[in-house]
Amino acid sequence: MSVASNIVNESGEQFIPASQRPDGTWRKARRVKEGYVPQEEVPLYESKGKQFLSKKDEPIVLPSGKTALRPIPGLFIVQDDTDKKPTKKKNKKRTSIASENIDMMLEKIKLVESPSATDKKTTKSSDISKNIETTDPQKKLKNLKKRLREIETLEEKIQKGDIAKPEPEQLAKVKRKNDLILQIYELEKQLQ
Repeated sequence: MSVASNIVNESGEQFIPASQRPDGTWRKARRVKEGYVPQEEVPLYESKGKQFLSKKDEPIVLPSGKTALRPIPGLFIVQDDTDKKPTKKKNKKRTSIASENIDMMLEKIKLVESPSATDKKTTKSSDISKNIETTDPQKKLKNLKKRLREIETLEEKIQKGDIAKPEPEQLAKVKRKNDLILQIYELEKQLQ
């Protein structure tokens, strides 16, 4: 599509002239305000990061006379001549010193055997029981009563026939009713 310039008539109004589309039909002439830029001529948006990356990294000369790169705004990385071209002897010394440091660090580390899978299970269950004991007894009592109500409603649904085939988890939950009643009784005894 060819871009035509705006036409100004005698009254000072600007128009985009009529143009022909690729399929052969014609567009009407459109009146536009002064300073209008057609969509095709609007430059694409470019974020600050993209603008920054598109710029070349130019070395900056600092007041001290050293040259620096500026990969991040406000951060100046100074280039030393020694860092650019290290000699082979210095490089070997650095690697030997680094390997000695690593060896010393490894000697300080103590290896501890991990507990077996059964030990992990017992520690997890003991941690859970500790968490239950540390919680507020009133909160625990409230939670146990809520669970008891859920079990009782589940029993009623099974007896009425609302649940024709209860799931194994539901049956197991109903079987735990006596344990819950005992726990509630013990907690009420502690609170009094």
